Order: sequence, then C-alpha cells, then structure tokens
Amino acid sequence: MFNWLKRKPEPKTEEQIQEQQHHIEEGVTRTKRSFFQQIGSLFEVDEITEDIWEDLETLLIQADVGVDTTVAVLERLQERVRVDRLKKPSVVYEALQDELVNVLAKPERDLMRQNKATVPEEQIESEPYVILVVGVNGVGKTTTIAKLAKFYRDQGRSVIIGAGDTFRAAAIDQLQIWGERVGAPVIRHQPGADPGAVVFDAVESARSRHADVLIIDTAGRLHTKTNLMEELRKVRRIIAKQLPGAPHETLLILDATTGQNGLLQAKVFTEVAEVSDVAVAKLDGTAKGGIIFAIARELNLPIRYIGTGEKIDDLAEFDARQFVQALFA
Repeated sequence: MFNWLKRKPEPKTEEQIQEQQHHIEEGVTRTKRSFFQQIGSLFEVDEITEDIWEDLETLLIQADVGVDTTVAVLERLQERVRVDRLKKPSVVYEALQDELVNVLAKPERDLMRQNKATVPEEQIESEPYVILVVGVNGVGKTTTIAKLAKFYRDQGRSVIIGAGDTFRAAAIDQLQIWGERVGAPVIRHQPGADPGAVVFDAVESARSRHADVLIIDTAGRLHTKTNLMEELRKVRRIIAKQLPGAPHETLLILDATTGQNGLLQAKVFTEVAEVSDVAVAKLDGTAKGGIIFAIARELNLPIRYIGTGEKIDDLAEFDARQFVQALFA
C-alpha cells in the first residue's frame, strides 16, 4: 500500500535534497570503493569488448547484485546497445546506470499501476497511520523503528511506538530508551506478555492521543513459517478490528550485511506478512551493497528507507536515481 505520508509529500528544498544525497553517498562508501569504482573503470576504454562484458558480470555478482538480476540487467543493456547502436563506452556506461535505476524503480511503478492507495481521506484526518514492522531478529529492527520515529517527529508528526516483540526483554527496553530520546511514547507490557494485548493497547493509545503515526514492533523469530504466519495474522486482525484498513503499511527490515542469505529470510516474511515495502538497515556496514538491486527485483517491493550509519539521524528516504548516482559518483 502507499504510505499516505509519502503520497502527498511537501516539496524538498535544494538543501534537503543535497543532505539526502550526502547521507546516501556516505552509506554506500564501502560498496562504491570496492566494486562500483571498478565497474566505472571498465568503461575508460576506446571500445566495448567481450572481455568488458565478462568483467562487468563478475563485478556485479561479486557486489551481491545476484546472478539472476545481473543476467537480466546485462541482457537489457546489451539489447539497448544493439538496437540503439551504442558505440561509445561512456554512453554504454550511462545506459548501464539507467538499467540499474529501472530495476530499483520497477516495484514502485508496479504498485502505482495496481492503485493500492486505499486509505480514505477522511481516515487520514481522524485516525493514526499504522506501520507494522517485521523482520528477523538481529537485522536492526529496533534501531530502524527509532530512526523512523525520529524521521516523522522531525516532520512535526506525533508518533507512538508499540513494543509488540514481547519475547525479547532487551527489545522492549531498547525501544523505551529510544522513545524517550526522540519524544515518542512507548506502549509496553512485561516480557512474555501477549503481543496481541500490547498491540490493542498501542492502537487505543494512539487513537485517544490523536497520534499521527503508530509504529508497531513484532517478534522476529523464524521458528516455523506456520507459527510466524499465525502470530502475524493475529496481530493484523486486532489492528484491523480497531482501525478498518490498518495496518496501512507493513515494513520489512532487511540487514544489508547478510547479503543473499537475507533474501531467503525476506521471502518467508513476504509470504506470510503481506509486506508492502522494505527498509534496508546497516547498508554502511557492507561492501556488497548491490544486494539492494536483488531485493528490488526478486521481492518486487519498493525500498522506502536505507540505514546509512549508526546515529539516530542516519536514515535516508530511498530514491533510485540518487542511489545509483551515489554508487557511481
């Protein structure tokens, strides 16, 4: 579903655009230095040869773009070279970047065609916007929730956090600490409590306080797919009963450092949790940030945010072209 907070964004100032670009460039520094600068150097030649295609394929796979995604990108690029009769390496280099942007932008385009913007305008005015956050334990879920809360607080939105991962006492305590830092009340119960009860109280609190945004944490235990499915379904039923149409967004948190293995975990959550979009955490911690392309293509989900560092402000809204420009800057 579309995020109504995104559907009607206020135009960014030039300063905000530059700041976002700076965050993204910092976040992809390791990836850029390790692989994408090497890719750029491939095109510093007089003509495109078969060796260049082979080296490009190798570098993309090494950057964690994934075999399937790499093959698809190169097939489209080679087709453009043939049909448009591209000769200059510099022009082919620009076409490569365009194809990578297309990979990242496709999920958003597909979503727009499906017209999933189903949140009524009258509800926008009167009810909190509910974001259900899912993901495997250890991917940076708690920290990303705190960053999201700060992100919306900086926009002047009132935010409440629901500590729905009652299986980990540390997660509850961490959310409490972060909530106090960013000025977002945290609705919590004791460790081991029924997550459904926490979610119920969080929704009621958000409604009674007329909060703009409610961010709900969930357990990330991949015990069995069946149990995970039932747990998340129960949480969703409770939310929907209190707020018809909610949760309005189910945000999957992925750890960029886990690479292709993270994709396997992500596929489980997309099967059971009705995921609407993705936030990629710890992007700054890996030299293989090409995983972003594999996520977009294989999950066909829009990427909304990327974690660009460890500080509370290190969260950037994702922009496909900005991201690709940062990689090749």
